[in-house]
Amino acid sequence: MRTRSTAPTKVAIDHDDYHASHVGRLADGRQFFATTPFVPAVGGPGREFVAVYLFDPGGRFLEARIDDLGPRNAVDAERAAALFNQRVSELGQLTHGRIEVSPFEVNRHGAKFGLIPRPPEDPSEDDSWWVEVQPGNYMAFHEPWDSGEYDT
Repeated sequence: MRTRSTAPTKVAIDHDDYHASHVGRLADGRQFFATTPFVPAVGGPGREFVAVYLFDPGGRFLEARIDDLGPRNAVDAERAAALFNQRVSELGQLTHGRIEVSPFEVNRHGAKFGLIPRPPEDPSEDDSWWVEVQPGNYMAFHEPWDSGEYDT
């Protein structure tokens, strides 16, 4: 019989060329994750964001810097890319690489942001915990929590 999964205290994210292209460490040891969350355009226009999440060297969440780019269908792609690059450059000297950070949740711009744990939908089944990057659920992590891999 499979052991029931539990909510993680930390999740590893390996640097890659896709959604985790901007993860790593700052010169002072803090960890960072820069990303582009979104509210899907379902039943409304949706929204696009630029987010930079900061963690202490041990992975404890410190701060969320989130810019609202506006409705998805009206986002200026060049402006969005420039703002993303500006936010990353504001971090100073950094090194891309694997991070290991705690799940967290913050509410901004009318949405929940973060690495948000989701419990099993049906505990009586062989279901498990997930940690989803929200809003948008475009990265989802599962056990083993130290794998560094995610589903899209």
